[in-house]
Amino acid sequence: MKYENFTTFDVVVKDAIATVTFDFGTVNVQGQEMLADLNSLAMRLERDRETKVVVFQSANPEIWVCHYDTELLKDMSTEAVSRDEAQLLDLQSVCERISKVPQATIAKLEGFARGGGHELALALDMRFAARGKFKFMQMEVGMGILPCGGGASRMARQTGLGRALEIILSARDFGADEAEAMGTINKALNPDEIGAYVDDLAKRIAQFPAESINACKQMVYESIDKPINEALKAEAYWLYQATSKTAAIKRFTIADEQGLEHEIQNQRNWNELVMKVQEINN
Repeated sequence: MKYENFTTFDVVVKDAIATVTFDFGTVNVQGQEMLADLNSLAMRLERDRETKVVVFQSANPEIWVCHYDTELLKDMSTEAVSRDEAQLLDLQSVCERISKVPQATIAKLEGFARGGGHELALALDMRFAARGKFKFMQMEVGMGILPCGGGASRMARQTGLGRALEIILSARDFGADEAEAMGTINKALNPDEIGAYVDDLAKRIAQFPAESINACKQMVYESIDKPINEALKAEAYWLYQATSKTAAIKRFTIADEQGLEHEIQNQRNWNELVMKVQEINN
């Protein structure tokens, strides 16, 4: 799969990990060019069975991705529409498509991510932020609108209702440690730690079967809004999607025949053993 001819970012693929580096103008503004690039990237990732992890970072030392381009907002209608007439915005559609790619997606946040930039980060699977460098804000209420790139919809899923409303209605900056406490990121890290942490996580995930990564991801997303009985059915469905396409049954058979689960040393060393199991394939 070729990842080239983008105008707002570069993509480098190595060892099943794609690194997307935003580098567009002075502030990585989120306009039509970036949305077109992200849509094209998603299309390629959907067809890529070799790449397993995608890391999104920025070449700009201060900004990850800027807010949505005001050029695209100034011509919005001033007339209210009915629910039946409401259409998804481009930013909503692109973020949703990115969220559903089969790879694990990680935001390495070492600069500002406000408005639409933060909403793009929320659409990714995991987020890690550098202390003293990362800030996020949803400023939309102060402009007279609301987060409309999935931010209003995804925020409470990450933080809970009260914190989501505090973030959205305060329209203020939050740093990395606050973001971790609020639940919008996985972890706050010192600037000299974030690179190694994200690299190690990406490399670990990239050693697992692509089909299993996708099944795990799709099951979690599908089940989050379902009643528990429907969520359990989704879990069972995605289990069989994984076992039909991976070496899982072969691995379980070898473990059973050799009695590996009954050895206390194996139970003590699962963190390393799960990586060694990757050597067993169909």
